[in-house]
Amino acid sequence: MTIDIWPLLVYSLIVVVLVPALLVASSLLGQKRQDHATHDVYESGIVSTGSAQLKIAVPFYLTAILFIIFDLEAAFLVAWAISIREDGWLGYIEVFIFITILLAGLLYLWKSGALEWRTLRQQRDLANLVGEGGVVNVGPRAEAAKAAAVKDSHQDHHDHAAHGSHDHGGAQH
Repeated sequence: MTIDIWPLLVYSLIVVVLVPALLVASSLLGQKRQDHATHDVYESGIVSTGSAQLKIAVPFYLTAILFIIFDLEAAFLVAWAISIREDGWLGYIEVFIFITILLAGLLYLWKSGALEWRTLRQQRDLANLVGEGGVVNVGPRAEAAKAAAVKDSHQDHHDHAAHGSHDHGGAQH
């Protein structure tokens, strides 16, 4: 079996000649003027303000990573679907095992709460506000939750009074 190497040599020669030629042409034909705004940061027509060191909540990162993982698996499944006739039963068994592992991973993520955006307090508050038939803010559980919230705020007021903080908007008694 012989391999023709001349197309690779021609391609390599074109790359080796074309890249430096484009760099030289860019330096000769490019703008030579230096304005005060030449070295300013410019992104999408918006002048940047503030720091680039933003703190973003972990669920955003987690969702992005999970999307990438499961999106790549979809690409593998598309490749398998294209070659299904050549793979035969062995390919079918392999893909069945692959999908089973994916589903096990998804079930683990679901049960561990990785797909849940609400904090534990938000989950508990929501559970207390759901009434009969799934209606929110209706029913005895919602009324009990509202009463507990009023009691908590009333208790907080008494706790502040017990510690001597009687500041009611600046008025002294």
